[in-house]
Amino acid sequence: MFSLKNVLYFPAGLGFLANMFLLCFYIFLVLGHRPKLTDLISCQLTFIHIMMVLTAGDIWLTDLFASVNIENDFKCKATFYISRVLRGLSICTTCLLSVVQAVTISPNTSLLGKFKNRLKKYMIYAFLWIWSFNISLSSNQIFYIGAYTNVSDTSQMKVNKTCSLLLMNYMIRGVISTVATFRDVFLVGVMVTASTYMVIILLRHQRQCKHLHSNSQLRASPEKRATLTILLLVISFVVMYWVDLIISTTSLLLWKYNPVILTVQKFVMSVYPTITPLIQISFDNRIIIMLKNLQSKCHRICF
Repeated sequence: MFSLKNVLYFPAGLGFLANMFLLCFYIFLVLGHRPKLTDLISCQLTFIHIMMVLTAGDIWLTDLFASVNIENDFKCKATFYISRVLRGLSICTTCLLSVVQAVTISPNTSLLGKFKNRLKKYMIYAFLWIWSFNISLSSNQIFYIGAYTNVSDTSQMKVNKTCSLLLMNYMIRGVISTVATFRDVFLVGVMVTASTYMVIILLRHQRQCKHLHSNSQLRASPEKRATLTILLLVISFVVMYWVDLIISTTSLLLWKYNPVILTVQKFVMSVYPTITPLIQISFDNRIIIMLKNLQSKCHRICF
């Protein structure tokens, strides 16, 4: 019999395969060549998205826990905690990627251009801060998620077949929601600002080079390809984020999760880590050249 859960398997499978391919490509770049800073950030983002695909919508992580004799309460806490941490890591890393690209393409004489030589020095600190901040911020999931026990208990909000969100103090809920919302809104604002700045830089560069290069040469610019890729990633994330935020906020205010709405939310959250590697593969000229070379070699071997 068809289940709404089956809808989630296609984007999850596609996202896993695409992200695994991209992760192998970035590992090859990091180990064998001199990677760009954006390659290092994209490598981390790809790893995060692989984990998101495996945990999004309780698809494979729940199935894994189901095969192990562990109490439902621990399964619920672990599943929701991991998914919240990964969601936070995804938004922070996407924001970092957009900011680094904005600094990279900015003119040396500009304010941001002065930070170009400092980016590599502070990148490891940025990674450590992103991970530690999100691991600590999402720790509330351990205390306010548990196994669903009583149908008539109004202090629980059922979020799937076995797990529920436990009613918390209004002040505590307000503090947690405020911090999480401020983080998300701030990072989305930074992404939008960085994206707007990159568009302005690209348009200005295109006008300056109009009499020196043909349009085809402009389209083939590696900087322009990288910037367009990140712009698409930011647009995709912002759209998915607002859909997720609207559903989550409405459910918390009504203290009720509709199964169909929950499946829609899970599907939306699985779309971003699925389309991200497809966008990166489509716009990265290095991957396109590698795939074409691989295709020609296979053609020569077979024929």
